[in-house]
Amino acid sequence: MEVCYQLPVLPLDRPVPKHVLSRRGAISFSSSSSLFGAPDPRQLSQRRGAISYDSSDQTALYIRMLARLGCGSASASSAPERRVHRLLSFQRYLHSSRLLRGIPQQIPLHLLDGDYTGQARCMLEKVGTWNFDIFLFDRLTNGNSLITLTFHLLNQYGLVELFQLDMVKLWRFLVMVQEDYHSDNPYHNAVHAADVTQAMYCYLREPMLAKSLTSCDILLGILAAATHDLDHPGVNQPFLIKTDHYLTTLYRNTSVLENHHWKSAVGLLRETGLFSHLPAEDRMNMERELGSLILATDISRQNDYLSRFRLHLDQDNLCLSNASHRHFILQMALKCADICNPCRPWELSKQWSEKVTEEFFQQGDIEKKHKLEVSPLCDREANTVGNIQMGFMTYVAEPLFAEWARFSDTRLSQTMLGHMGLNKASWGGLQQEQTSVSEEAEPSTAGTNTLNSAAAIARRDSNTATGGTSSIEIPQGSRES
Repeated sequence: MEVCYQLPVLPLDRPVPKHVLSRRGAISFSSSSSLFGAPDPRQLSQRRGAISYDSSDQTALYIRMLARLGCGSASASSAPERRVHRLLSFQRYLHSSRLLRGIPQQIPLHLLDGDYTGQARCMLEKVGTWNFDIFLFDRLTNGNSLITLTFHLLNQYGLVELFQLDMVKLWRFLVMVQEDYHSDNPYHNAVHAADVTQAMYCYLREPMLAKSLTSCDILLGILAAATHDLDHPGVNQPFLIKTDHYLTTLYRNTSVLENHHWKSAVGLLRETGLFSHLPAEDRMNMERELGSLILATDISRQNDYLSRFRLHLDQDNLCLSNASHRHFILQMALKCADICNPCRPWELSKQWSEKVTEEFFQQGDIEKKHKLEVSPLCDREANTVGNIQMGFMTYVAEPLFAEWARFSDTRLSQTMLGHMGLNKASWGGLQQEQTSVSEEAEPSTAGTNTLNSAAAIARRDSNTATGGTSSIEIPQGSRES
């Protein structure tokens, strides 16, 4: 893969030379004549777009806009933002009518730049460590942590070659996946997806899994982690129901967001043709298993999965040579990766806690503005970050990771439990400090209510549907059939 600034850069009206079309690759184009030829890497932000093509038919496969020109120009800043829409399938057409998405920011995508070959590459050498700082990695990759990390893992496992994945199609798929995460969400964005993917990789390397999983299992595990919250609107299912969102009708109030994440991922797989070279039956099986993994992140079904996991461990009958048992362990691994933030080192865990709570509070602000009933945990005046996190750890995270440690009693498992205990104590200390300073009794009352709400949520049966993959709030709804 060549660095982006070494690709041919041509004006839009200049024919593509035959020697360029003799291989697969990409062509960058720009509206600035100074960039025709060999552009300075420092001028990458001035590029306007790129065409990916296939030398077999010399047909442009993909056109997308990159960074905006003239960021400092008054005329440019006052002009309305415009998007280049791809030819949409029905699913993508549904995406274009999203109620809450708005106009996302353009993502300047550089295939491989100096940062990647420098500090980011050094970080990737330690991508299997639990203290991996995804926030720093996202900065070093210019906001492209999900693309860079996922591509690196697929390549490191040799999956690109093994499954004969077309590089152009794969890159296009990863670009579109990252693009469909909402960058304006405080929590459910591409950085969260990259963090879950990195955690999933750590679990895939655990001895119990590493010696048993097939290449297909690993491929599905990585793709499911990267796409598990695809196109998340930043609000939970009760909000979608209260606002009569079309997705609630489409999925009949059953795991609405999880079904949407799955269908969105399948839509991108089909649109890019990433698996088009595989037999139809294999493609369908991979799409189905991908959906099974993503649907497992429905937190309202936590007790179902946890009870089944506990029963297997009690009876000691997990056999990872059995395909269905391997798939179940992949589901549990993805569930752990999805809510592993309390198990990270304090510096990382605290940032995630603040981000997810802010997303809850933003939903509450919207509900207040439109005079809707404020969802539990979403009222910033009645809840605190610490109380929400302590309740989540006590009733959701700790039971899950305790069972995971029974299954995989390794240094990583003990490290995660250790971090969670320290983080819980840290939040408790902060809460005590805030309570001692406050002269009012409301904060402690709010904390008690929050813990009670978390307890009720964790113990509620699975006849409810989730409000969000990472949220601990469980809405009313019907159980997935």
